[in-house]
Amino acid sequence: MLNIEYQAELDEKYYKIINAEFNKYADKKGLTCNYIPFAFIAKEEDKVIGIITGNSYYKEIHISDLIVLEEYRNKQIGSKLVKAVEDFYRGKGFENINLTTYDFQAPEFYKKCGFKVEFVRENEENSKLNKYFFIKYF
Repeated sequence: MLNIEYQAELDEKYYKIINAEFNKYADKKGLTCNYIPFAFIAKEEDKVIGIITGNSYYKEIHISDLIVLEEYRNKQIGSKLVKAVEDFYRGKGFENINLTTYDFQAPEFYKKCGFKVEFVRENEENSKLNKYFFIKYF
């Protein structure tokens, strides 16, 4: 009997399954997936003040989450986290970094970081939930 469970966080063993299966399928199509999650943590002393997460796969980097604690915002922490991702992956065969954000979150921030809007998916009920798709090429 099939059993489906919710997992709030994945163990490393599950990421290995994801990577292996993505790579098997990609190999059949003549591609290499190389799905690898990443996280960069900004700390002041031992206190976590910001986190950026995402995945690398195929020829791109995808930023999933970027958060800076409220009392540390507007101090370039977010910009430095984005730059850390760019610096880490630059020159390693990747073509771009992409991400999504909502209108109420950070579209202007990402524009200042050099990202370009690819398109906007408009929300008919609430414009604050317009979803921006961004890209930045290496």
